[in-house]
Amino acid sequence: MPIHVDDVMQLFCRLSQERGMKAAVKHSGRGALLAGASAFLGGLMGGPPGIAVGGAVGGLVGAWMTSGHFRPVPQILMELPPAEQQKLYDAAIDIVRNLDWTDIVQLTALVMGNAGLQQKLTAVLINYLSNELSAQIQYAE
Repeated sequence: MPIHVDDVMQLFCRLSQERGMKAAVKHSGRGALLAGASAFLGGLMGGPPGIAVGGAVGGLVGAWMTSGHFRPVPQILMELPPAEQQKLYDAAIDIVRNLDWTDIVQLTALVMGNAGLQQKLTAVLINYLSNELSAQIQYAE
């Protein structure tokens, strides 16, 4: 049976929900842009000392903005653009391709009943979140 990207995303959502996974995605580009813009504006308004003050203030605000807020992983996965979902799908397809299932409910039951499959798929998800999204991962206690 062909495996659809949406089915794999639902499976990852269920896995991450079971583990209580949350992730903070860092947006370092935004912080750098803010620091640079603040330094530029400071330079326009106050010359060389304005550059220093603007850069320092912009850097602090940028660091605060990029610190990331933890959100549930299923929410992050469902907000991914189709190209990013495809990357995650491609990484997971080898694990679930040879399973015998008819619908997403049965696939989820197969995976949730097998600790080895859960571990492999969770490793794919963690690797994707860490490497592709530069996310910090937190687990429920």
